[in-house]
Amino acid sequence: MFAAALRLGLTSFGGPTAHIGYFHTDYVVRRRWLAEDEFADLVGLAQFLPGPASSQLGFAVGMVRAGPLGGLAAWLGFTLPSAVAMIAFAYGVAGDRDIASAGWVHGLELAAVAVVALAVWQMGSRFARGAVEAAIAVAAAAAVLALDVPAVQVLAIVAGAVLGRLLLRGDRVGPARAPIDLGIGRRAAASAVAVALALLVALPLARRAADSHTVSMTAGFYESGALVFGGGHVVLPLLHARTVDPGWVDEPDFVAGYGAAQAVPGPLFTFAAYLGAVQGPEPNDVPGGVLALVAIFLPGLLLLVGTAPFWTALRARPSSAAALAGVNAAVVGVLLAALYDPLATTAIGNVTDALIAVAGFGLLLRVPPWFVVVACAGAGQLLL
Repeated sequence: MFAAALRLGLTSFGGPTAHIGYFHTDYVVRRRWLAEDEFADLVGLAQFLPGPASSQLGFAVGMVRAGPLGGLAAWLGFTLPSAVAMIAFAYGVAGDRDIASAGWVHGLELAAVAVVALAVWQMGSRFARGAVEAAIAVAAAAAVLALDVPAVQVLAIVAGAVLGRLLLRGDRVGPARAPIDLGIGRRAAASAVAVALALLVALPLARRAADSHTVSMTAGFYESGALVFGGGHVVLPLLHARTVDPGWVDEPDFVAGYGAAQAVPGPLFTFAAYLGAVQGPEPNDVPGGVLALVAIFLPGLLLLVGTAPFWTALRARPSSAAALAGVNAAVVGVLLAALYDPLATTAIGNVTDALIAVAGFGLLLRVPPWFVVVACAGAGQLLL
């Protein structure tokens, strides 16, 4: 599990939505570790919870594959490459060059467009085949694009569940499916939720009571990870408020780190590792980076562990089949919206961009994703 996740951590560029596409290609299509419906159910859960959606999804896949230790291995493998790169950047190893504007980085963005397009096409052909399911997917996509609200993805998934329950008949969606075995019991899951909520209350209180930068820093990054929906770029305002506003990180350093985060694979939440390493007060450098990294990921992973057994248990209820079908259709719509904005609108600016993305999509039908990533990066460096 660690080796598979590490491979993805080294090659998965493009942000959380692109990561879902990479996971689908590797874990579902190539390795067949999950069925399509299991993957869609876990995507729906990750989109529903606060925290880094792609990292939560990867953690869930690891739990399915090898229990809680498998989840930890999946998170470490996927997170380690970008975390190391961001801490190294904080030390100045990468220099002060604006690598985010390099041609090969733009090529990586185009590869992400191709990967997500393939995932949307494959999942849509499975979960949005009927007229009602297709309508739910289109409505979810339209809502996400029209409403600039962080929680709109959660609302779209909830609406999909309601519409599926009301509009889809049991004979159309099939029988309820067996629960997904995540290797953890409900009592342990409930304990994980309790710990997540207790830390969310206790850390701010400890910050007020103790004159300690370590406590303040842990509380700030933990709150950032616990209170953001959608992950990725949505967390940036929270991180800015908790690091730049109190004077821990200078504005130019914050902007430079954000630029570097666009050029590395893996989760954007590892930007926290850079901020923890580059900040002025101690702990900084490697200890600060590790502390910030653990603090920002911890709430999302605890909530995933705490809710996944209950979420997947719904599969075993006959009355939930139609609702889950609506959820899966809404997930397709959410991914479709993200394919358009921010992926396509950010990456595709001219005919050459479009041709590279289309070529990448065609290559994905025949070659491994890592080859497409390398090919698009090379094309971007040569042509853009």
